[in-house]
Amino acid sequence: MIRTRYAPSPTGYMHCGNLRTALYEYLIAKSQGGQFVLRIEDTDQSRQVEGAVEVIYETLRLAGLQHDEGPDIGGPYAPYVQSERKNGTGYLNFAQELVAKGKAYYCFCTKERLETLQKEDAAEGAMQYDRHCVSLSKEAVEENLRNGVPYVIRQLIPEGRSSFMDEVYGEISIDNAELDDQVLIKSDGMPTYNFANVVDDHLMDITHVVRGSEYLTSTPKYNLLYDAFGWQIPTYVHLPMVLNENGAKLAKRKGDATFADLLKQGYLPEAVINYCALLGWAPSDNREIFSIAELTEVFDVKGLSKSPSSFDTTKLAWMNGEYFKKMDADVFFEMVKPVLESSVKRAGADMRGLAAMVQSRIRFLHEIPGMLDFIDALPDYDIVLYTHKKMKTNSENSLESLQQCVPVLTDMPDADWNNDALYTRLQKLAEETGVKNGVVLWPVRTALSGKETTPCGASELLELFGKDESLRRIQDGIERLRG
Repeated sequence: MIRTRYAPSPTGYMHCGNLRTALYEYLIAKSQGGQFVLRIEDTDQSRQVEGAVEVIYETLRLAGLQHDEGPDIGGPYAPYVQSERKNGTGYLNFAQELVAKGKAYYCFCTKERLETLQKEDAAEGAMQYDRHCVSLSKEAVEENLRNGVPYVIRQLIPEGRSSFMDEVYGEISIDNAELDDQVLIKSDGMPTYNFANVVDDHLMDITHVVRGSEYLTSTPKYNLLYDAFGWQIPTYVHLPMVLNENGAKLAKRKGDATFADLLKQGYLPEAVINYCALLGWAPSDNREIFSIAELTEVFDVKGLSKSPSSFDTTKLAWMNGEYFKKMDADVFFEMVKPVLESSVKRAGADMRGLAAMVQSRIRFLHEIPGMLDFIDALPDYDIVLYTHKKMKTNSENSLESLQQCVPVLTDMPDADWNNDALYTRLQKLAEETGVKNGVVLWPVRTALSGKETTPCGASELLELFGKDESLRRIQDGIERLRG
């Protein structure tokens, strides 16, 4: 069975690069009937933020990525928090096994020596440990351990080259001389992120490891550990980077929005997760709108790209609007009802009708107040709005059209005051006066709204305002045009 794991560090936020990784891990597992595991990697205690684990749970819940095992729901491989696995898993025991095999060694270098080495390496452009402790005798090591000298355990990288196959990038081959003797066990006894990853992935039977392409060059270190233990190497899926609009890698510290930030800005969780799915993956057709269930049906790693993807907020905003359009009318109404009630105070206003008007036109809920601000009171507007090149209107023919509309609308029976009947009658007026429909409809819409854009057309606005208010606003338009 395919088993993937999402293993975030509890740092307090999740940007869309993190979320995309979780999504692809979920889809790789679920598209093949596998299992998706959540594991919290808190080996770096200094970076842990209070409440961060709850942020992870909430993000996955809102995104619709239900894990099969995890700290909150348990499972056969518990515990699912690395700090809780320290004693039971025995990371130190595994590292000591590698020492016994000659695949790792104790390092007693002081912090001061390492800092000096780092400065020297930085000046030369290389950042590798110099293996100062690799040749210590067994007796010297044992004496240091007896005396309580602080230490770390480092992986011993062998000579030669390392190669592996990646599902996205194909065969990758790296000279081992480029690899550093990474720390496996830190001086506080905690495993490093990289070492704990390998041990826990093996113990939890993880079959597919999904992560960013920046880890391609370090993957041989992982594989050397698997080989040293005699464990099966997992399938690797390295993902292309997600870049922000400045071309830099997406990151919170650079001011890029997190998933929570996007929700606060008015994006729907479903739209964000749909958009993240297309950041580096393409379906076999040109379709763009998918639910989680639909993504699970069509997802294939063959659709993953090697090229970085750009996070385009304009495209995301468009997608958000598409989700509003597709939303069930009753669900949409319940969502926008508080916004409508705070935006429109007009007595007797048809809130459901207003919801229907804006549903296909908004990208965000916060656009609604500005879209409907003309309903309670006609704004003070410039008559330049009556001039519209496409509609072929100007101040003169707009004044004429409004004057002709007054008797026509006055004579309309109350029983016929509805969108269809009003539109038909205004069309007939245009035909009778020998002008295009827009020459009649545009001035009416402008007089009723005082705005360049409205969520509906002239006849819908007439129905919304009713006869008395409509005629009052049209008369106001006539006076404005007369000057």
